[in-house]
Amino acid sequence: MSGSTPQNAQPKVIHTKLPRTRHPIANSAGLRISEAVHLTVDAIDSRRMVIRVDQGKGRKDRYVMLSPTLLETLRAYWPAVHAREWLFPGDRPGQPITRHAVGIACRKAHRLSGLAKPVTPHSLRHAFAVHLLEAGTDLRTIQLLLGHRSLATTAQYLRIATSKVCATVSPLDLLPSPIPIEATPAAPAHV
Repeated sequence: MSGSTPQNAQPKVIHTKLPRTRHPIANSAGLRISEAVHLTVDAIDSRRMVIRVDQGKGRKDRYVMLSPTLLETLRAYWPAVHAREWLFPGDRPGQPITRHAVGIACRKAHRLSGLAKPVTPHSLRHAFAVHLLEAGTDLRTIQLLLGHRSLATTAQYLRIATSKVCATVSPLDLLPSPIPIEATPAAPAHV
């Protein structure tokens, strides 16, 4: 397919051999692909509605939100896989799925979707951040969720959407209306 997809078009349902659960985790929690494939079953805390990311980039641990929709997806995924250690077990016993396998599944889903824009596991992380920004989430919170050490990294990472820029109100427009200045009559000239 060529060109762009109409905004009101329904997305195609994509079926791959891999469970479609990894993609929602990347998009709903903003995880790096290396973090998503190394999630353990114990990392999902449905009581507190968080996902614990152990030893993310820079060997840092952090928590990200667990969407109720993602929890529902994971609960449907669980009976089919019965993962014991790794949330997404690989082909080799005791090993998680590889980043390469997820990349292949993402490319296949992209090809079948007919989307013109490139889609990678990392672009799902980027979309997560941009959606948070467009929803009004402050940059510091996005930084913590993404696990960035520097706020400057987060600021570079995000491309502010045109709609967000156009919807931004100028501080000048927030000031009270100015009081009209009346012209003062010129003083009479004395001869």
